[in-house]
Amino acid sequence: MTIGLGDRIPSVTLKVMGSEGIEDVDTDSLFKGKRVALFAVPGAFTPTCSAQHLPGFVDNAAALKAKGVDEIVCLSVNDAFVMDAWGKAHNTGDKVKMVADGNAQLTQALGFELDASGAGLGTRSRRYSMIVENGQVKVLNAEAAGAFEVSSAEHMLSQL
Repeated sequence: MTIGLGDRIPSVTLKVMGSEGIEDVDTDSLFKGKRVALFAVPGAFTPTCSAQHLPGFVDNAAALKAKGVDEIVCLSVNDAFVMDAWGKAHNTGDKVKMVADGNAQLTQALGFELDASGAGLGTRSRRYSMIVENGQVKVLNAEAAGAFEVSSAEHMLSQL
């Protein structure tokens, strides 16, 4: 079952790269008391994700924050080292928090897993974006397989 509007984000522990190395971040604290723009991609350094999806959120970070977004989170079924390197390659700085769902725990709990084993990629995330307010899904933009239309930063801006 896929998460829907009004549902709460499940409690799981994810990973981020901190100043001392890999750190845990739980979804409860990630979303508590904040309005978060979350977007998920099938994989770091993949074509659409690197050419359009992540850059769109980096380029539009100030506009999203001006419309009341407290934090922008990029999620992928990759490890924290890869997410950190991808963020550095795209100069995300403090604009976008790069979060690793290496074991696909959140991805599966949300119902957004994608079987990419045919391409040698294993379990990945479908492409989507959402606005989460204090842990509750307020806006949900799930893409059809292979599409990049409704999960973009530009589309999200039009919804705020």
